[in-house]
Amino acid sequence: MLDPEDKKQQAVLDRYREAAAEFQTGNVPPTTTGYWLLKKSQVSDDRTWADMGIALAWLTKQYETNPPFVRSDGLEAYSSLDNKLEYATDVLPRGVDVSWVYYASSKSLISFSVVCCPNRFNPEISCPLPPS
Repeated sequence: MLDPEDKKQQAVLDRYREAAAEFQTGNVPPTTTGYWLLKKSQVSDDRTWADMGIALAWLTKQYETNPPFVRSDGLEAYSSLDNKLEYATDVLPRGVDVSWVYYASSKSLISFSVVCCPNRFNPEISCPLPPS
C-alpha cells in the first residue's frame, strides 16, 4: 500500500503527463516560442516560409491588421513597425525567434510570432513541416 505522500506525488506526476499529452492539441500557449513547433494543430503550409521576406511581409500584415493602441498623450506606447522590422531582419537569419505582443485599440492583447526551425534554443524539436 502506498503511503499518502507517495499517492500525492503520483497524482502530481499523472496530472503532468496528462497536461503534456494535451499540450500539442490544446489552446494553452507555450512557455517559450520554440515549443510552438510542438503544436501540430497550429501548423499550416501558408505559414511556413524559407524566404525571410515573406515572413517579414506576414509580420507586417498582422501588425497593420491589428495596430497597437495610440496613447492619449501622443507618446509611443510601443516600438514602431520600422524598428520591429529592423530587429526581425537582424535576428531571424541567426535563428532567433521574433514575437510581437501588444494591446490593440480594442484593448485586446495581440500576439504573433515567427519561430525558426530548426530552433536555435530547442534543436531537439523537429520542424513540423518542410518550408515552402
